[in-house]
Amino acid sequence: MVITFIGGGNMAGAMIGGLLKQGWRADAIRVVEVAAAARERLEREFKVKTFATVSAAAVKADCVVLAVKPQQLHEVAVQLGPHLTGQIVLSIAAGIRLKDLARWLRNQNCVLVRAMPNSPALIGAGVIGLYSFPPEQMPGAQQRERVEAIMSAVGAVIWIRSEEDMDAVTAVSGSGPAYVFYFIEALDQAARDLGLPAETARRLALETFAGAARLATASKDPVAVLRERVTSKGGTTERALNSMEADRVKEAIVRAVHAAAERSRELGDELGKD
Repeated sequence: MVITFIGGGNMAGAMIGGLLKQGWRADAIRVVEVAAAARERLEREFKVKTFATVSAAAVKADCVVLAVKPQQLHEVAVQLGPHLTGQIVLSIAAGIRLKDLARWLRNQNCVLVRAMPNSPALIGAGVIGLYSFPPEQMPGAQQRERVEAIMSAVGAVIWIRSEEDMDAVTAVSGSGPAYVFYFIEALDQAARDLGLPAETARRLALETFAGAARLATASKDPVAVLRERVTSKGGTTERALNSMEADRVKEAIVRAVHAAAERSRELGDELGKD
């Protein structure tokens, strides 16, 4: 399978690197990138063929991955549409709904798939929500396998039942790493406030969070049960959790995720106006 990436930024680079590690041939990957310096870097680092503009030759592929900024996607889609001949078009541009992408492409011969990766994809540890449109052109088994093969190069893939749910995916996993970093920052600060050296504080915060996440992933028990097992009656953990409950930390986090989902819906409306 030949893949063309339109846009050669960080996420495209992570995907290309992941694909090559999985055994994909460099000559089966192409990149359209307007910046000459970025093209040179991609050619040097990954040995892939690059193009400066969208053209029939550039997108002669089985799958075209749209890896440009959301604000650039309308212009790119208008350029791309006339060159499509039935490829899978996989968009990783945040917020852009497939009905708007379909309208911009003006091409009915391709299968559209929307992906929402998150920043841990940059190290191959992401989670990616996938949705295909329209229903009558949902990918067949082979096409689904191709999409999964591409996106699994940077993390775990989950197919989403409706595009409306992509706003929730964006709010939970797309923005989620920032919430995690925020909590790690707080642990780090608390450790330093309690007198620990900066490097010790940082390592304790990071390793504690990473270990707890691995334990939750490995366990079949709900995370609430895992929490209860750590919380001895009258102990230090109970005191800390009671303080968080008094401050309604859980409620604040849930409100924040709802706010992120609402902003995702707003961005979809704003970006799809063209």
